[in-house]
Amino acid sequence: MRILFNSKQTDFKTPFGVLKPAQTCTLHLHIPATVQTTSVCIVLVNEDGSELRREAMQLAREQGPYEIYTGSFALDACGLYFYYFYICTRTTDFPLYKQGDDTNMCQGDLWQVSCIPPDYHVPDGAAGAVMYQVFPDRYYKSGDCDLSGKLGPYWVHQNWEESPEYRPDRTGEIKNNDFFGGNLRGVMEKLPEIQKMGVEYLYLNPIFMAYSNHRYDTCDYKRVDPMLGTEDDFRTLCERAHALGMRVILDGVFSHTGSDSIYFDAQRRFGGGALEGEGSRYYAWYDFYHFPDRYNCWWGIHTLPCVKKLEPSYMDYIIRDDDSVIAHWLRLGADGFRLDVVDELPEPFLRALRKRLRELNPEALLIGEVWEDASNKIAYDVRRTYFTGAELDSVMNYPWRTAILRYCAGSDDGGALRGVIEAIAENYPPQVLACVMNSLSTHDTARALTWLADPFHGTREEKAARWLSPEQRRVGLQRLRMAMALQFVLPGMPCIYYGDEAGMEGYEDPFNRRTYPWGREDTALKGFVQRLGTLRRDSEILRLGSVRVTGAGEGRIRIEREFGGKTIALFCNNGRNLFRLSVGKLLLGGLLESVQEDSVLIAPGGFAIFEP
Repeated sequence: MRILFNSKQTDFKTPFGVLKPAQTCTLHLHIPATVQTTSVCIVLVNEDGSELRREAMQLAREQGPYEIYTGSFALDACGLYFYYFYICTRTTDFPLYKQGDDTNMCQGDLWQVSCIPPDYHVPDGAAGAVMYQVFPDRYYKSGDCDLSGKLGPYWVHQNWEESPEYRPDRTGEIKNNDFFGGNLRGVMEKLPEIQKMGVEYLYLNPIFMAYSNHRYDTCDYKRVDPMLGTEDDFRTLCERAHALGMRVILDGVFSHTGSDSIYFDAQRRFGGGALEGEGSRYYAWYDFYHFPDRYNCWWGIHTLPCVKKLEPSYMDYIIRDDDSVIAHWLRLGADGFRLDVVDELPEPFLRALRKRLRELNPEALLIGEVWEDASNKIAYDVRRTYFTGAELDSVMNYPWRTAILRYCAGSDDGGALRGVIEAIAENYPPQVLACVMNSLSTHDTARALTWLADPFHGTREEKAARWLSPEQRRVGLQRLRMAMALQFVLPGMPCIYYGDEAGMEGYEDPFNRRTYPWGREDTALKGFVQRLGTLRRDSEILRLGSVRVTGAGEGRIRIEREFGGKTIALFCNNGRNLFRLSVGKLLLGGLLESVQEDSVLIAPGGFAIFEP
């Protein structure tokens, strides 16, 4: 018999998940009577690994062959903490550690518990809302824009259906200077189409003036790129989105600028840039190793010079000035920011930015790009405090994305997916979990459809010419529907990457950034996503409910959301056999062999969203 403890279950730990200062946390440890225990204590550990203190546990009762030891603790200050148990018996003593959802003597991991600020608030409207991500150049073009101020050299594809350019030039550099002409008026024109999917947040990849088509090399933080339109176009886009019940989120790239920018001015286009020397107002923003040719740049890319984020004049420009970058765009109608490479933004910068956002708009949303579990992330040898320091409202949820795709592709029997769902639900504050950004595809990853059907690892040339076969596409679409069902049922903000609803394919950048296939969409898939989005938008249970994984294994998983005493469940059958499932009311399903009044027969690869 093993010693039992599972922090994800209230039989062992209450409350579930994170704590607030001075909040009592009670633990119950189930120890076999045969161990002949004499004393037990909880060992609390600081984030740096040092011991904080020990709290004694008392024998509370006997339950069958187990003795139940109970103990409590409270934390005085916000921060990340860990704990384990120390057990003394009549013959020996030993530490007890975490091993998965089980325990192990003498070696293993520590249990984690975060203590968050008591007033940690995120925008109410974000909880459970559907999000839509647009890569502006590739979405839709409406009319022509004045390109007289567009940074060059650049060229525009004459055929909307061509593949993005991926080949290096004669010097071996990939310029990313090919455009298709998608613009803000195009997004504006398609807002009713976006709204049909239940979307309440529209997230735009960078729109600031820049040289490249991806625009992560900012030239001017306060100007719309001429290829996309004008400031008035953006203001009108926000007004029309708001009228349709949608909010607009911008991509904030504040860890670096472009070298071809008004701030750095490598091409000497503008005058006054940092390369003019110490007399430039921007010189202090950059870290020169040897002026002017050697400087700190993002991942060694010389066209992306890093800024010194805590330089007072930079913080003033981005955050604190009356017409700071943040203030400028919020006053034009933006409703928040997604922060690119947030791991590279220091804590004081993030706290000042979020504080300023709240002053300008108490309901502005701040999302960070984090690829791992953001509750315990270490970046550049620094433990990040995104939640314990109340620095962000939400993060991109790549852990769930990866786990969902692996399960739907058949490389996980459901156990790993269950573990990742429960870990994030336990480690994230509930208000963050309610608006965590759940994507299946992004501009940085392969399209989910391609990932699920053909995880090919060839050259860029091979990927440019590679498309799914009819059979691969059939299988991929079947798997994608299941993945989307998981995406829309789990807590957070399901985020649709433009074109996923239309059945777009593509490997990594730039093939995941092809143009939207207007007139060539997979209408069946698009209709399915619209039904998912409508179900999500109209259900308090799916927007606000708690989450439990009530079964996983043998290719199957069952997830339940509960709110106000009512439940909606999702059952996925990725096993090899048909499975008959009892349902009260079927809401949506896929690959259902038969539907009876009180049950459905689910084929392999099928699923059902239902009220029990």
